[in-house]
Amino acid sequence: MRKVDLLIIGGGPAGLAAAVSAYEQGCRDILILEREDTLGGILRQCIHNGFGLHTFQQELTGPEYAQKYIDRVIDYQIPYQCNTMVIEITKEKQVTAVNRSNGLQHFQAKAIILAMGCRERPRGALAIPGWRCSGIYTAGTAQKFVNLEGIMPGARVVILGSGDIGLIMARRMTFMGAKVLACVELLPFSSGLKRNIVQCLDDYDIPLLLNHTVVDIAGRERLEGVTVAQVDPETKRPIAGTEQYYACDTLLLSVGLIPENELSRMAGIDLCADTGGPSVDENLQTSVSGVFSCGNVLHVHDLVDFVSEEAAKAGAKAWRYITDTLDKNLKSMPIISGFGVSGAVPQKIHVGNADQPVTLMFRPKNVYKNAKVCVTAGEKEIYRHSSRILTPGEMVSLKLTPEALRQISDAENLTVKVEAS
Repeated sequence: MRKVDLLIIGGGPAGLAAAVSAYEQGCRDILILEREDTLGGILRQCIHNGFGLHTFQQELTGPEYAQKYIDRVIDYQIPYQCNTMVIEITKEKQVTAVNRSNGLQHFQAKAIILAMGCRERPRGALAIPGWRCSGIYTAGTAQKFVNLEGIMPGARVVILGSGDIGLIMARRMTFMGAKVLACVELLPFSSGLKRNIVQCLDDYDIPLLLNHTVVDIAGRERLEGVTVAQVDPETKRPIAGTEQYYACDTLLLSVGLIPENELSRMAGIDLCADTGGPSVDENLQTSVSGVFSCGNVLHVHDLVDFVSEEAAKAGAKAWRYITDTLDKNLKSMPIISGFGVSGAVPQKIHVGNADQPVTLMFRPKNVYKNAKVCVTAGEKEIYRHSSRILTPGEMVSLKLTPEALRQISDAENLTVKVEAS
């Protein structure tokens, strides 16, 4: 069994940023395990720009953004293994992995950072009637075909769901000569960033059909068309008589991302029902001591810059854990997601020795105009911020100051909520 101080599972943007941060803090015994054949993760196929504005104050493409971190990993001579699949993690931080070169490998780590990312929700989770014909892809799979393989999935496209990948693929498919007939969204609002709605749909006259869904798929061997119907905003059930048929050869699914936590579950780590990721404290440490989580495996982010920021924190905290300088055995305080809040992260904090601001992140459950975000401990309010608009497509990030946290050291819990006007 090979011993390593810090083992990072995942060589995407979160894993790379965590490795760089840990190294810069002083950690010299790091190993990154990545199941793909190269580092970079999903950024490799995101050839559009818009990355790096927060981190590098530059507008970069996905590969350019990833390369900046890959270069630092190489400069620091941080070891990594690609084409390596982790198949088991234990509570004792023992990791089993396999690849073609080394076969089965066993590692004993002092600390582990989970950075496995997320995957797209497939058709099987949607239960759409119709044959299992070709021509139906997740948006990310289509993106990989077009941007990495040079393969066009089809010529007439309907997109179900308005997540950011779907919106970006609407524009990308248009650039490649396809006709995107519509983007169909079950909810009364898009789950993507506002800028992507404008730049990827509005600029190309692609209709966004809110409160609609696909109710039937035509075609047995190859997709021939889809039937779209309006849904009741309350029940989400299709409204009879509103069906429209779209003749198309491609249906792209952009209906949500699922954090990949099979390994986390195997290690006995507590998962959060709202986010699908591990429950963590303000240090991003999971319920298993010495195991940290960051990036989209923790909760699905809308900007990679925030992934990198979070992962850098995980790397620094993991190094403090390894060097036994991370506060332990402090009383923890659960964070409750109140009205309008979906899955606040972290799920608990330790306030006994608060000396650094604590960042809370969440997605609003609905669209709220002229709303306020509040954090309370019992009757005591420690944070309030007004916002012109809150939408589910854009994460809310707020910082609680050490001074505010020290005021509530005896509280039972914290509640973060939205006050809508």
